Amino acid sequence: MKLKHLVFVFALIGLVFSGCSKYQKLLKSQDYEQWYTEAMRYYEKEDYTRAATLLNQLVNIYRGTDKAEEVNYVYANCLYGLNDFMTAGHFYREYVKSFPAGDYAEECQYMSAYCYYMRSPKPRLDQTTTEEAIQEFQLFINMYPNSARVEESTRLMDELRDKLVYKSYLSAKLYYNLGDYLGNNYKSAVIAAQNSLRDFPDTKYREELSFLILESKYIQAVNSVEEKKEERVRDTLDEYYSFVNEFPEGKMRRKAERIFEDSDRMLKEYNKEVAVN
Repeated sequence: MKLKHLVFVFALIGLVFSGCSKYQKLLKSQDYEQWYTEAMRYYEKEDYTRAATLLNQLVNIYRGTDKAEEVNYVYANCLYGLNDFMTAGHFYREYVKSFPAGDYAEECQYMSAYCYYMRSPKPRLDQTTTEEAIQEFQLFINMYPNSARVEESTRLMDELRDKLVYKSYLSAKLYYNLGDYLGNNYKSAVIAAQNSLRDFPDTKYREELSFLILESKYIQAVNSVEEKKEERVRDTLDEYYSFVNEFPEGKMRRKAERIFEDSDRMLKEYNKEVAVN
């Protein structure tokens, strides 16, 4: 390595250790005004770890003072910058609670919801946080109906609702995949899918859920005992007509047609047997 490069490296190391030494010295001091000044400087430099360490103490020290609002707001932003969405959300809510008419109240109310959004898990996991995020966004819209963030909040709520619907679709699909294992799980699949469509009528998974209902009813008809076969076949045909009426060009149309053809055949055979007997 060339001499000038070595000089640069050692100079950089010296600056790092000098900065660390200065920061450690600051932490040991009781000069809270200096803490505040340095915390804001670190925040502006996006050194959220150091800023948050200082502000964590200043939140209580400056409680009830003219600096309290700024300290709470910046601390919440630091935590968000560190991807600690749970704690950041808590402090955004604390800001709104403590400073409902504050300069950052609207932003903090939105960020509280957004932190829930960032914590929303994959669809297969428990969706309690997703439901909380939807509630927080709705609260924001109710509180600030004219906010420029309303459109984005609405879009994020729709995204979260789709996640809930997909979760319910997976539950319905699970019942479907279980089939006749330990009982008639197709009936449970129908109920789960119908509940999803009732709760989320505009979901982008509407066709998949509707076809799941049709297919589950068809399988129940195929496997039905004789005394229930006609009723279940007719129920399947009714479901088919509802499906093709809503999705005439749907991606499941061919599969639906095959179900119709087989169900129509079963009904005709059943009627023949009844006529003969």
